[in-house]
Amino acid sequence: MPMDSSEWDARYAATDLVWTATPNRWVEAELSDLPPGRAVDLACGEGRNALWLAGRGWRVTAVDFSGVALAKGRRAAQAAGDGRADRIDWIEADLLGYQPEPGSYDAVVIAYLQLPADERRVVIRRAATALADGGVALVVAHDTANLAGGVGGPPDPAVLYTADDVRSDLTASGIPLRIERAQQVLRPVEGEPRPAIDLLVRATRSSRAER
Repeated sequence: MPMDSSEWDARYAATDLVWTATPNRWVEAELSDLPPGRAVDLACGEGRNALWLAGRGWRVTAVDFSGVALAKGRRAAQAAGDGRADRIDWIEADLLGYQPEPGSYDAVVIAYLQLPADERRVVIRRAATALADGGVALVVAHDTANLAGGVGGPPDPAVLYTADDVRSDLTASGIPLRIERAQQVLRPVEGEPRPAIDLLVRATRSSRAER
């Protein structure tokens, strides 16, 4: 079963960094071509993707239910000393009860949020509503196929999903979206003979001129 916030607090408190200080490779690859705007990073953890975006000039809302993780992100932003600390708003909230500001973000990032299907649908549909016209939604997660064919990730199949699942969730949001990528991607893992199997979905909200 997914861990609650207190369990994640304990996990984040147990080590300097649970994840790396660098952005996720798929986030960097998919969003590096976008001009800076407003972004929301849902389930931001220690903030590696939010920090990267802010370093590129984005104004970022970083949301997670672990206060310990958010505190680590704030410290990292301050330590950077390049003004990115002023461009990140850190919000402690459970995504099941959090609604990003509708129609307000040029990028919405959800990276490795592993939830049961009914909870995942809630978060992804709300994420879709947060997109401004022309905004990009990027969802990256451990794919269902990773359980048998990949490495790492949660061992519970109930919190794994596929690109087609995300495509369906986005479609059900009712937001006019253009799905640009929806596929499995292989992520090399240091010290492992085989890669992790991730899913990647990139979608853009249609502008008014396209409707």
